[in-house]
Amino acid sequence: MPEFLKIVTDNFIEDAQNPFTILWLDLPINTKDPVSIGLTYMGLIVVAGIFLFFLRQSIIKVSRFIEYDLKNEIYTHYQRLDYSFYKKNNTGDLMNRISEDVSYVRLYLGPAIMYTLNLVILFAMVIGQMILINSWLTLLVLIPLPIMSFLIYKVSSKMNRLSSKVQEEQSALSTTVQETFSGIRIIKAYSREKEMDKQFKATSKEYKRKSMRLVLVNALFMPTIMLLIGLSTVIIIYFGGLLHYDLEYDKNNMLISGITLGSVTAFIFYVNKLTWPFASVGWVTSLTQRAAASQTRINEFLQTEPKIYNASKLPFNFKGTIEFKHVTYTYPNSGIVAVKDLSFTIKPNETIAFIGRTGCGKSTILKLILRQIDPDSGEIFIDGQNIKDINLEDFRDQSGVVPQEVFLFSDTIRNNLKFGALSDSVTEDDLARVTKAAHVYHNIIDFKDGFDTLLGERGVNLSGGQKQRISIARALIRDPKLLLFDDCLSAVDTETEEIILSNLKSDISQKTSIIVSHRVSSLRNADRILVIDNGCKVEEGSHEELMELGGVYNELYVQQLAEENA
Repeated sequence: MPEFLKIVTDNFIEDAQNPFTILWLDLPINTKDPVSIGLTYMGLIVVAGIFLFFLRQSIIKVSRFIEYDLKNEIYTHYQRLDYSFYKKNNTGDLMNRISEDVSYVRLYLGPAIMYTLNLVILFAMVIGQMILINSWLTLLVLIPLPIMSFLIYKVSSKMNRLSSKVQEEQSALSTTVQETFSGIRIIKAYSREKEMDKQFKATSKEYKRKSMRLVLVNALFMPTIMLLIGLSTVIIIYFGGLLHYDLEYDKNNMLISGITLGSVTAFIFYVNKLTWPFASVGWVTSLTQRAAASQTRINEFLQTEPKIYNASKLPFNFKGTIEFKHVTYTYPNSGIVAVKDLSFTIKPNETIAFIGRTGCGKSTILKLILRQIDPDSGEIFIDGQNIKDINLEDFRDQSGVVPQEVFLFSDTIRNNLKFGALSDSVTEDDLARVTKAAHVYHNIIDFKDGFDTLLGERGVNLSGGQKQRISIARALIRDPKLLLFDDCLSAVDTETEEIILSNLKSDISQKTSIIVSHRVSSLRNADRILVIDNGCKVEEGSHEELMELGGVYNELYVQQLAEENA
């Protein structure tokens, strides 16, 4: 297009009829007719637009595909990582790496590569054309462009640093709001609205202050570019004008010295074509640095191998025997010995219970049985095989877990229950059966939408007892061969507890069942009870045997009975 404008300008001023050449083809265009000029220029713009469309489709679309693949890869890898990984890393950091860091990598793979290619190719083509017109003027007009790239790099770096601080402040603001909304009942109960309002305003004020600094730097960005572009244009007009006064042709009408006004016009358009690619150098450099840092953070997790993995692909059918042999486990972060030299055997279809004071290691035993963690010493056997050698996925598929901390998804009750099923063929009768067994069916049908009632975040619109009972029903719906209850009746009263245990009696009798509780009433009907203290087994036997023994279990029973009577 600059070459076309050069010919048009020269033909008008010099009353000549130079042909317009594109791709070494002389086009029969009347470069003095305004209509021909307008249509030709519009045609060139359309062609340029088509190629720009394909350029952006080729590179930016591919970067989106890479972003999609990368997010899926990270998410899949996150699910492979074991329990200890999530104990060491906070949720916010995990979320940031799959969202913000991946976005920076995408920007590098898309716009950064596109603008770099654009600069390299345009620079080679445009500078070549400018040198053909006048090499000295080319050198002069290019002087401001590297300066512009350097200044934009410095401004972009400053913007990135400020943006990071703004993002950190925004995270703090979001955390404050999230905690306020999640704990609104506590805030109102303690009448701390004013204090929370003061905290929010302080955080919001800091966010505004840092945002204003970023706005100031942003405001300097475009004026800096426009100043340097204007400087290049002034250089072209001034020195191009001087060269035009030295315009001289030989007798064959060939240019000897100086440049035509058409060449000056072309120079202005050529420089404008180079302006944004040069301006993008600083931005691309800064973006590349951010992308490199982000990719390093992503790789840090992607290269983390899970300590616990499925060692066998052979089908595994759980028969019901679990054996601990001198098992010891110490939590790596705190150094607390949760399980110490523990040995016991669970037989098929046996109900075994663990009881002890808070923090004695009961829940850790369940984590070891499901192989969420591996023991530091000792061995665990499932049906006579070391737990490290069996198909872990098959074993977990045949297990139903009711955790101590109930987690319900922001979805319908129906979908929360079906989450525990191994197949999609869950009928209304199945839902009714398991919810009746968990003594929560009558609560669900009292809701306006029944099983289709939408739960709030973590089931906030349910009581603690209702959440625990839905969690029990979710474990029962998969009809597991191994049932694990981790203090799952702590939020229900003793009467409801009796009803649930009575309903579960037939289910439990046909499965290997493990009950963890600090309440004697939850486990006195178990076949065997193991009393745990400081990670060690101190007593073992049935309810009657342990009562006759008159030890720790008897003390717990008497104490809890007195509390209930009171």
